[in-house]
Amino acid sequence: MLGSLFGRPEDWPQRDLIGYSDEFDAALTLEAYRCGVFPMPMNDREMGWWSPMDRGLLPVHGLRVTRSLRKLAKRYTTTTDSAFDDVIARCAEPSRDGAWIDTRIAAAYRRLAAAGWAHSVEVWDDDGELVGGLYGVQVGGLFAGESMFHDPERGRDASKTALIRLALELDATGVALLDVQWLTEHLGSLGAYEVPRADYLRRLSRALDLPNRAWPAREPMPGRDLIGAWSAMQARHDAIGRIG
Repeated sequence: MLGSLFGRPEDWPQRDLIGYSDEFDAALTLEAYRCGVFPMPMNDREMGWWSPMDRGLLPVHGLRVTRSLRKLAKRYTTTTDSAFDDVIARCAEPSRDGAWIDTRIAAAYRRLAAAGWAHSVEVWDDDGELVGGLYGVQVGGLFAGESMFHDPERGRDASKTALIRLALELDATGVALLDVQWLTEHLGSLGAYEVPRADYLRRLSRALDLPNRAWPAREPMPGRDLIGAWSAMQARHDAIGRIG
């Protein structure tokens, strides 16, 4: 069931930005996701609250993994929830185009991670260097992806590799609604698509009725094992689809 903190969606402005506030903390952020809303700063004082008119979604079982991506992903090792602070710090680097993660955002999501609501995926190279990753928030059957990064010198396709690992974790926990906020060319190449705000909120309402399951504890996963597990997941999902 959708939250009501931000009022009725039919009363929201017909634009992506639905409001702003001076107040901001982890608890407010978590409730915002239950309403179909997420935070991004307007300036140093005001926090903007956003619900895009066209919402970007990425299909958990429809991630587009090319042959070249499978080959590159085998170079890396992936982990989950082992370096959340490092991932969000790399995502927040001011040198990145469109950098928006400030100290308020980082602090709030670190609190959510400590409480088990936010998760990270880390991608490591053969030298044990963090070369890619992502983080986001899981509520029931929703995973809201917030940001991802890759090292431009050492981490070619590392953020895409992180998405493959994310798909495995979401499949294991029964999450089918993967929210990526806005559709970009990068995400579109992986199978992302847009739905109108009203459609997203209907899907979200159903997803929120599902239980919030913990991510399974796993050892670091070498790339070859990652691609094998992803291929097995795809085969299982395709078989279910054929039976259905």
